[in-house]
Amino acid sequence: MTVQDEWKKLCKILDEAEAYERAVGKLNFDLECTCPEEGMDRAGEDMAILGRRIFSLTHSKRYVGLLTALKNDGEGLTDRQRRAVEMLFRENEKEKNLTPAFAFEFHRAETRAYAAWLAAKKASDYSRFAPAFAKMIDLTQKAVALRDKKYPTPYDALLDDYEPGGSVAQLDLFFAALKRRVLPLVKRIAEEGRPIRTDFLTRPVPIEKQETFSRAILDAEGLRRSSLVLATTEHPFTDHYGPKDVRVTTHYYENNFVSNIFTTLHEGGHALFMQNEPEEYYPDHVADNMTSAMHETVSRFYENLIGRSRAFIRYLYPLFKKIGGKTFSDVSEEELYLAVNASTPGLNRCESDELTYPIHVLIRYELERAFINGEIKVGEIPAAWNAKYKEYLGVTVKNDAEGCLQDVHWTGMYGYFPSYALGNAYGAQILRTMEKEFDVFAAVGRGDLHRVGDWLTERVFSIASLCDPDEWIRRITGEPLNVDYYLDYLEAKFKSVYSLV
Repeated sequence: MTVQDEWKKLCKILDEAEAYERAVGKLNFDLECTCPEEGMDRAGEDMAILGRRIFSLTHSKRYVGLLTALKNDGEGLTDRQRRAVEMLFRENEKEKNLTPAFAFEFHRAETRAYAAWLAAKKASDYSRFAPAFAKMIDLTQKAVALRDKKYPTPYDALLDDYEPGGSVAQLDLFFAALKRRVLPLVKRIAEEGRPIRTDFLTRPVPIEKQETFSRAILDAEGLRRSSLVLATTEHPFTDHYGPKDVRVTTHYYENNFVSNIFTTLHEGGHALFMQNEPEEYYPDHVADNMTSAMHETVSRFYENLIGRSRAFIRYLYPLFKKIGGKTFSDVSEEELYLAVNASTPGLNRCESDELTYPIHVLIRYELERAFINGEIKVGEIPAAWNAKYKEYLGVTVKNDAEGCLQDVHWTGMYGYFPSYALGNAYGAQILRTMEKEFDVFAAVGRGDLHRVGDWLTERVFSIASLCDPDEWIRRITGEPLNVDYYLDYLEAKFKSVYSLV
């Protein structure tokens, strides 16, 4: 049997497993967007049953034998096939010691944690989430302990899951640099910054008008409507089931229309990645292998580097006036630009300004590291959260909903949060490279976001699934990740916004 014969046999198993994975994804989309509260437990059970089938396929002796043979002797595989084998083998090594019963228990606990979190957040009562949270932490720690490969800490293992090569040591240095340069600037703005008008940001805008705005933004980003769905959920996300079925969600607040604008830009960035990865990667099972930080690079790129720029506000302003009508008749383009870039320490990560955002991520990183590594207990998390918000941002948390219950991630995604901060840094470095090749913001000011998207498609999307993070950023920019590009960008922008010398 030739190597290509073995590959075809492996693909037959993968084709079936990925069909079940898409079905689970669609059930999860329903769970988060339309499922009634009383139906969530059954939906979770359905997902776990399908997950058990996926597990049986990808842990069978036949699958593991084919995968191992191709890993040990890949002569005759294409580069894409070899990459797929590498990624699949890496995943198998992490999961090979899990039993079907454990995997089923994990999936059930995860969906129950989501339902518990949703109820707890609505009630602003952490105690409703704490037992499910503790169960997920326990199962996550056990899953890491079952791996053959040992890491310095359990949290290091989870970081490596989301960003191969990532570690506590690396991120400690990264976040230390952020603290050294961002926190003093936040303090200086509070003490010396000029006042910025923001009163109009809380004026009511009907939901139907906001939805019109969302669709216009997604069109501007260059997304294909024929393969796109826009829905609403408690905590916005984007998912896809192949490049022709991409689903964006947002959350509308009648008295905070800006939230939806930047949520849509952010989620639209994810969707662009999903719609524009080369379709030929799918038959080779190498598609969608980019890391979390790679994905967050693009979403944060559109949300902030593009979306909050003067050029984009210049493009957006006429649409803003048209859709808002008399509501914003007294608001100038400059006032809109300054308002969406105003920096005020607050409690909510998703609603935070561009400057304080990485501090929100820092807080979550420090807490995740502590509770996954067994340094603090589940019952201590709210107090630890509140203390860090007071220490770093000088704000007081009044209730659990605006505190440690605000994010959905801790229902099972431990190690993801740093991806947001890394994505910001990658994005600033990529923008610097892009600007060397054409006048980015002249194009943005004309509403020509397609030129930006085409550049990203060619240089960023096309290689993401084929590279680990270090190789990816080097191939795009010619150098490893350098956080100074991001910090220089923040300092220059916010000194200008606040007229600081």
